[in-house]
Amino acid sequence: MQATPYLYFEGRCEEALEFYRSALGAEVTQVSRYNDFPEAMEGCGDRLPPGSERKVMHASFKLGETMMMASDGLCSGKPKFEGVSLSLNAADEAEADRLFNVLADGGQVQMPMGETFFAKRFGMVADRFGVSWMVIALAE
Repeated sequence: MQATPYLYFEGRCEEALEFYRSALGAEVTQVSRYNDFPEAMEGCGDRLPPGSERKVMHASFKLGETMMMASDGLCSGKPKFEGVSLSLNAADEAEADRLFNVLADGGQVQMPMGETFFAKRFGMVADRFGVSWMVIALAE
């Protein structure tokens, strides 16, 4: 069995995909838009704001070895990422600092990056989309 994170960006999915591609090296493997599937527009078109036809109905991307999925959802403009964090395991301290800093740009630091009793580097940050991340470089 495998669990795959599915993130709903409520109207900012394309922006998030580009950010994760440039900041984290994510590889976008698929993007489907609502207007690519008329039956999708029929099924939820009355719940989407006008002009949402080109928004992302479904996307998939690889972040390292992890497959992730994403969508604009119902394009409410109000994404909520509560009660969950994604964890990035960095190869070393420098990589941990780089990942933390790129995610913190436009985001909110929840716990500053620093040494802990369990890791050489550890920090928590919510990125510019509200997704919570834990970045860690374990002690060797």
